[in-house]
Amino acid sequence: MTKMTTSGQGKTLIKLFESLKLQAYICPAGKPTIGYGHTKGVKIGMVITEERANELLTEDCRECEKILNALGINFAQNQFDALVSWIFNIGGTNFQTSTLRRKILADAEDIEIADQMVRWIFSNGKELMGLKRRRVAEANRFMGREVYFINSKGKIVKK
Repeated sequence: MTKMTTSGQGKTLIKLFESLKLQAYICPAGKPTIGYGHTKGVKIGMVITEERANELLTEDCRECEKILNALGINFAQNQFDALVSWIFNIGGTNFQTSTLRRKILADAEDIEIADQMVRWIFSNGKELMGLKRRRVAEANRFMGREVYFINSKGKIVKK
């Protein structure tokens, strides 16, 4: 099996939801963050360039890629990109203990994998609309088509 890497489309998906911040800030999960959602070693007061933000994004994606490549599964590029974005956001430790990971290992073609992706919409016990939008985008990317959407009541539903 060849080691996969995040495509340009995958990084664009992450950038869409992380947005670029050149000064360190506290994210909704309460962690000092900079660039495109980078948290490792960040201290409030730090300032970086856009070039450095892109380098940090690539480094963070590599960590997610290692986790996925270690599973030994040949994902389609859209699936890999969606999972990198998901792991990037929820963290490798959460992924390792998730039902989503167990479903992937049992059957990487199981459509319920995307159903598991859209369940992760909480930060510090609060349901966040931004996480709902991200999960819908990730699950749709994983499926390779529009399957999920947010209805008028703010609930994630399948078409």
